[in-house]
Amino acid sequence: MSMDADGCPSSWLLLLTQLPKSASSPRVALWRRLRAAGATTMVTSAWVLPETAAHAELLEQLRDGLLRQGGIGFVLSIPASTPDVNVAIVSRFRDDRGREYDEFVERCAALLDEIGKEGKAGKYTFAELEESEQDLEKLVRWLAKIQARDFFPDERGQEAAAMLARCQTVVEAFSQSVYTAEEVTGSGSRGLQASAGADPGQLDSSQPV
Repeated sequence: MSMDADGCPSSWLLLLTQLPKSASSPRVALWRRLRAAGATTMVTSAWVLPETAAHAELLEQLRDGLLRQGGIGFVLSIPASTPDVNVAIVSRFRDDRGREYDEFVERCAALLDEIGKEGKAGKYTFAELEESEQDLEKLVRWLAKIQARDFFPDERGQEAAAMLARCQTVVEAFSQSVYTAEEVTGSGSRGLQASAGADPGQLDSSQPV
């Protein structure tokens, strides 16, 4: 993706769509594919992506699908416009990603809160550890997807990455406490928690990274 001096793409791809009103399933499928690719809308049924070969291929595929379903689709390459228009488009992308990052951080906080509760209750069991590790794996995959479609990253992406790193540290500390409770290791739980950098029983979502 070539960028100009202001950090905006040198050109945009615009997909204009129209589907029959009765075609609700294709409309939902189209919406999901475009959102997954990171596309944003400026007006109804007008989707925008930075111009790249991969994005051009995707939009042409979606256009072909629209035509097969009795709809209408146009893919247009639009040169970068005036600075204020470019800023408005980039702002739409950042707003979309910002909402995703906000939800991601909320899920991270929920995981930290849950581990904190289990630690305070002394529930250092393999079942709790397995659930926490599964939740962490989902968060890792989720953040990777958001980052892949974050074409204009800002501080919110950095904050989300820092929150994930904190979750990884806390889950590791919790795992050490579980190993101790299950007598997998010979060290005391306090020492193991300290070596991992956190005490799950003393953590809550308000603590700084």
